[in-house]
Amino acid sequence: MKAAYIAASLCAVLASPAASQGIDSQCPPGGFQSNGVPDNTKVAQDACQKAIDLFKYVAPQLGGVLAGGNPTQGLTGTLGGIGHFAIGLRGNALRASLPEVDRVVPNTRGAQQSTYSLDSKPAGLVTADLTLGVFGGLPLGLTRLGGVDLLVTGSYVPNYSKGELDIEAPGGSLELGFGVKVGLLEESALVPGVSLSYLNRELPRVNLTGSSGGDRLFLDSVRVKSSSWRVVTGKSILFFGVGAGFGQDTYDSNASIRVTVAPRPATEGGSGGPVQLGQKVTRNNVFGSIWITAQVLRIVAEVGRVSGGTVETYNQFDGAQPSDGRTYASVGFSFGR
Repeated sequence: MKAAYIAASLCAVLASPAASQGIDSQCPPGGFQSNGVPDNTKVAQDACQKAIDLFKYVAPQLGGVLAGGNPTQGLTGTLGGIGHFAIGLRGNALRASLPEVDRVVPNTRGAQQSTYSLDSKPAGLVTADLTLGVFGGLPLGLTRLGGVDLLVTGSYVPNYSKGELDIEAPGGSLELGFGVKVGLLEESALVPGVSLSYLNRELPRVNLTGSSGGDRLFLDSVRVKSSSWRVVTGKSILFFGVGAGFGQDTYDSNASIRVTVAPRPATEGGSGGPVQLGQKVTRNNVFGSIWITAQVLRIVAEVGRVSGGTVETYNQFDGAQPSDGRTYASVGFSFGR
């Protein structure tokens, strides 16, 4: 994805959005001083709640663009055992929705429910995949059953700094994920390939700083992880192939948040946090793909859709809701066999 996009998405957090839930207990109400001026806790409560809601809104979108569809592009069965491998590179993208945070100023006299307009933008992420044959399977007529492949994936997020946004990956910009694929049927001249897989993907942990006017947001140790199972089937004929599959993704997202609210005419400003944010969302995933094969090289295009799950927020969104279905697409290549 563009370096800025993971950042912009997560960071749009200076204000948040969406459904029908009470104020989070990690954003205490505070009170008013004897002169009627809100204390530090009261000043920060609205910014705190908006930050939590935005995180909940954006994180499932990042999980969706991270997970994608078929874990092995253009390969629906297993490779055939030790000595076989495939290396791939792909770009996943979806139409994301970002709250227009500059149109809402956090209230300094306690949490206040706001409705955010949304800006639709494409979001993308590039991932690399390695598949290693482990076991070729047992003969069964015209096919083989029970082949096993090891799956390795890598996601990359570079350090980034521009304008009011900074993103830093203190532990390194590359994060590996691992999984396994079991062949239910190995593809042959007359039999389609069918497989079952399980794969964990993860973005590198990042620290993110964003600002809106004089207000500042600090997101520390941001982590987005997807755990996915897939059933995939497909067939190649000469140089053309087609496949389809379904499965389920669980997005596990975590971060620690701090907020600083700039002084207003009637208040001295304030700060809140750290607040520990965590969210788990499970969504269904269906997809289809086509590919062109030239010897051991496959060029693959895929379209899929994720749906389901429940995400509740205190603030509201004017448009797509956090758990609405989203369509994604990917283009990539795979080399080897």
